[in-house]
Amino acid sequence: MGMSNWNEPGFAAGSVFACLTLLLPFSGTALAQDRESPSSPLRIELNKIEAFGESCRTYFLIDNQKGENWKSLKLDLFALDTDGVAAKRLAVEVGPVPRRKTLIKLFDFPGLNCSRFGRVLLNDVLTCEGATSSREDCLSVIETASKIDTVSFVK
Repeated sequence: MGMSNWNEPGFAAGSVFACLTLLLPFSGTALAQDRESPSSPLRIELNKIEAFGESCRTYFLIDNQKGENWKSLKLDLFALDTDGVAAKRLAVEVGPVPRRKTLIKLFDFPGLNCSRFGRVLLNDVLTCEGATSSREDCLSVIETASKIDTVSFVK
C-alpha cells in the first residue's frame, strides 16, 4: 500500500475538510478564552459597615471566582456623606487576591460616623499587578456592588 495522493480517486478530501472544520471552533475558543481571562470581572461588594470607636469600619467582599491572581490592587476610595459631599479619602490595598478565591477585607474611615455614610466611590486604581497590564484595565474589570440599602458603592 502506497501513500495516497490528493489526485488519486481513493483519497477522501471531504473527510480531511470535515476534521479541520471540527477542530477550528475549538482552537478559536481556546484563543478567545486566553484573551478574555485578563478581563474577567473582579467583583467588590460593600458588604457591611459598623461603628468602630471614632471611625466607620467597612467590610468589603472581594469575589475573584472567575478571575486570575492579583498580586497587588490598591484602590482610591472616597466616602461621600448623606448630602453627597466628599467626607473622607482612603487608599486601601485589597491584594493579594488569589485566583478563584473570595475574601473579606476591613477598612476604617477615621473620624467618620457611619450614620453620615451616603456612598463609597471607587475613584481610581492606584496600583495594579497581576490580572491586567494597566490601571485603566484594572478599573474597567472591577464590578462594584453594595449589600447595604442606605449606602451604595459605585465607580
